Amino acid sequence: MSTQTKTGHETTVLAACPHDCPDTCSMLVKVQDGKVKAVQGNPSHPFTQGRLCAKTNHYQERVYHPERLLYPMRRTGAKGSGQFERITWEDALNEIAQRWRTTIAESGPRAILPYSYLGTQGLVNGLTVGDPFFNKLGATVSERTFCDSGASTAYIMTVGPTPGMDPESFQHSKLIILWACNMLSTNAHMWPFVEKAQRNGAKLIVIDPVRTRGAQQADQHIRIKPGTDTALALAMMNVIVNEDLIDHDYVAQYTTGFDELKAHVQPYTPEFAAEVSGVDAEVIRTLAREYAATQPAAIRIGVGIERSAGGGQLVRAVTSLPALVGAWRKPGGGILQLPLWAFPINWDGLHRADFIPEGTPVINQWHLGRALTHDLGLETPIQSLFIYNSNPLVVAPDQVRLIEGLSREDLFTVVSEHFMTDTARYADILLPATTQVEQVDLMFSWGHFYLTLNQQSVPPIGEAVSNSELFRRLARAMDFEDPFFYRDDEELMQASMLWDHPAMQGITMEGLRATGYARLNMPSADTYAPHAQGGFPTPSGKVELKASMAAGGNFVLPVFRQGYNGFQDGGPVDALPTFHVRHESAAKDPALAGRFPLSMMSPKSHAFINSNYGNMRRQLAHQGEQYVLINPADASARGIPQGAVVTVQNGRGTFKALARVTDEAMAGVVVTPLGYWIDSSIAGATPAALNPTAFADLGRAPTFSDNLVEVTLD
Repeated sequence: MSTQTKTGHETTVLAACPHDCPDTCSMLVKVQDGKVKAVQGNPSHPFTQGRLCAKTNHYQERVYHPERLLYPMRRTGAKGSGQFERITWEDALNEIAQRWRTTIAESGPRAILPYSYLGTQGLVNGLTVGDPFFNKLGATVSERTFCDSGASTAYIMTVGPTPGMDPESFQHSKLIILWACNMLSTNAHMWPFVEKAQRNGAKLIVIDPVRTRGAQQADQHIRIKPGTDTALALAMMNVIVNEDLIDHDYVAQYTTGFDELKAHVQPYTPEFAAEVSGVDAEVIRTLAREYAATQPAAIRIGVGIERSAGGGQLVRAVTSLPALVGAWRKPGGGILQLPLWAFPINWDGLHRADFIPEGTPVINQWHLGRALTHDLGLETPIQSLFIYNSNPLVVAPDQVRLIEGLSREDLFTVVSEHFMTDTARYADILLPATTQVEQVDLMFSWGHFYLTLNQQSVPPIGEAVSNSELFRRLARAMDFEDPFFYRDDEELMQASMLWDHPAMQGITMEGLRATGYARLNMPSADTYAPHAQGGFPTPSGKVELKASMAAGGNFVLPVFRQGYNGFQDGGPVDALPTFHVRHESAAKDPALAGRFPLSMMSPKSHAFINSNYGNMRRQLAHQGEQYVLINPADASARGIPQGAVVTVQNGRGTFKALARVTDEAMAGVVVTPLGYWIDSSIAGATPAALNPTAFADLGRAPTFSDNLVEVTLD
């Protein structure tokens, strides 16, 4: 066990938070007599600065929770009953292998579907850990576009896979826009850099339909109707262009398509945007003028920005703004989407898309319910499902149909988990997974520039195994001969990064073991202005205001779909940022809007991370019972008092929640956070029962905020 300090019987282990969060905190794990006694933030880490969040402050309670799954289990009762018996690992692996061999013999390997996401984020046990196995097996490809697929597609079409701004450089910004970013709940460790900028005189503007924690701390909160932000961004461009507020030199040298964009934005006046978005036209003009004049100006976009019909084009528009005003010229200026692009990760070697047999079908994870209920017209119906690193019954849409599909007696389902989640209750075989303190992992970040090593603090509890070990065991059970499938965790870490890349200069595993983390070999936040002189990784080397990649049609980046890049969806997409009306709106479907007049948003919770911690006493006490924020005007019109049980419904499903009557939600919008479990809900359903399966315009992104509902007093 690698350690930092040892005092008596107490050992401090350098570790890292495992969760799907941009902050990727460096942690100190206190171990006494072979047991984790406490977990705290590492005060030496420049970004996370010794703090954890409400989710992970007491991580040891998750590790030693009395309901933790510690042994392989076989179902004994009806699916969904949660009735299981303990079996051995040998029995579990033999049963899985036997069932899969029978399925393959009768229907082929495409009848097997893996389903996973970022239940843990590491390069050893996270997104790609099972991809090579299932690709080699010939299973159907599972397309993961849960978050940032559409935003990443749009961002890369505009500025390329650049890391963009250093999050720490926000302290040097003179104006900051948090656009669809609830930073204090979902990116909390970046907040001190924003606060420092505010103390130095920067103006903080939050654009969000909801008065979030961050909006409450902002100098200005611009409320906007869900799914209309593109109109606002294009109207800002209209003002910047027509009032000649552009940086002519920067635009001339480092952009393409400006003349076309200038003509394109003429119809998008502030008055047009005001009517669409609910933001006053003068507010839009002032925002555009201040953004252009106050440099360096920074924009931070959140993952929720893509979640409506035109989410991709919104990101195209917002990502174009910094170039128009020359915001990239100085540290503290530009836009921040995913610093992930700075990490030289060996994605091809991790995914091994070369193992995928030609013609293998792809099922997007939004359509799992349809796939399991034979509604996709699949040539080979799904007969076996293997779920790890995910709890789809809570995080995926189509909850009603998912329950129907998972209840199929002819569907052989295997789930690897920490707890008896809502999804795990439908498994035929349950496998126990290790927590982060019981495993080794190498952690990239999609919120800062530090590579972090998680070192094992304690041996696995019970018979739990890491994801990497699980797939080594499955490979043996299926008689895979390639040594690739039997690499140990040290070999996996070495293979996960391109260690000879310039960004990795000076970083070694030995150094990571000693310090726990290392900043990528990049300039400091005080001097980092990556595009002061252009150098964008696009086909033209410039910001593509008119995107050349649009001619290739709608596509999904390989990182989101097991490395497989064979997808093209229809013809060319809009090359210039264009406003698209929401799928579910009065403008597009007046009858639907008449029946369901409220827009529902289901953002991430403050105390849960997706569905993680939805069963934990401390986090539940912090988060409270499932609730829905509803504006006083909307509540009054429906006779809904504070704290009442209400029914939220649309044509897809129904759930119940407690009404929180508050102006935190703007009129016409209700907000109900994601992450609560079905098993502990008021009436056996959660917001996922109402969320749509329709895609946004780019990257097959979700449309959770493009969702009409009605709320009634129970």
